[in-house]
Amino acid sequence: MWEVVAGFRLLVSRAAHPVHRPWTEQVRSRVDDAGLTAGWLADLVPPQNYLCDFLTPFPTESAPSLDAELAAIRATPAAFVRRDIAKLRESARTRALRADPERWLPQITEEIETFWEIALAPYWAKIRAVLDAEVFHRARQVAEHGAAHFFNDLHTTVSWDDNTLRLVRRCCVLSRQTAGPGLLLVPSVFAAGVLTWMRYPDPPQLAYPARGTGTLWERRPPARAEAIAAVLGRSRTRLLTELAAPASTTELAGRTGISAAGVSQHLAALRGAGMVSAHRAGRSVLYARTAVAETLLTAAD
Repeated sequence: MWEVVAGFRLLVSRAAHPVHRPWTEQVRSRVDDAGLTAGWLADLVPPQNYLCDFLTPFPTESAPSLDAELAAIRATPAAFVRRDIAKLRESARTRALRADPERWLPQITEEIETFWEIALAPYWAKIRAVLDAEVFHRARQVAEHGAAHFFNDLHTTVSWDDNTLRLVRRCCVLSRQTAGPGLLLVPSVFAAGVLTWMRYPDPPQLAYPARGTGTLWERRPPARAEAIAAVLGRSRTRLLTELAAPASTTELAGRTGISAAGVSQHLAALRGAGMVSAHRAGRSVLYARTAVAETLLTAAD
């Protein structure tokens, strides 16, 4: 959910982003067509300042599923929802949510699920690889150099001094007296800076920009397709290489010269082998490479 809110905020800001421009150019029209930029998320995730804490519930495991997080949002106590939306600019939707959270939370999570399918799920294999690499790097950093080195390297606005974690240029106070024990660190590819979350008795959350995000949308040189084609066949190998960015059957047929029926048949086989995933985007379906396919192409390259 941190990637949902940070990614949506990036899109609605309409700013040209030096790193995420390939992603925003691909997904912005889909998000607009789905009406999401004029829906609940537009009211709850403004381009700047406060984000509703109930949209990023404290996770019960290290890598919760979207379903688990949406269930946690729907189960948010009404008092927490009202407290959060009181910090937002008032609108017809926030007034309705304040009056009856139980009625509107399912509609909000339905909208989140649509955004996920359109904007994040087709790219999740790449995003997750960056996040996992960040977690491994930071864990090793703590083990080798200690917490002080780790926090002082995390972000320019974060520092560790005299056994105290300090965050500068924050618009809200984060103190141990009003937070639960511990601290949850959440790397994010879309966060522009450090984001904080606090709801007693849970530990506070600190989301921060992950290392390696700059490589996320890089176009890699084509893999040595002949080695893979000897196993998968030329058509399926061509489709995998074309899926550097998620695409529909029609788009793939136009780019490769393979008939739409042929593309569908090959994609079905690749999907059955776990190399391709399918994601609903309005009336069409977007296909994307999975982590299995990414590993295969990287090895061939």
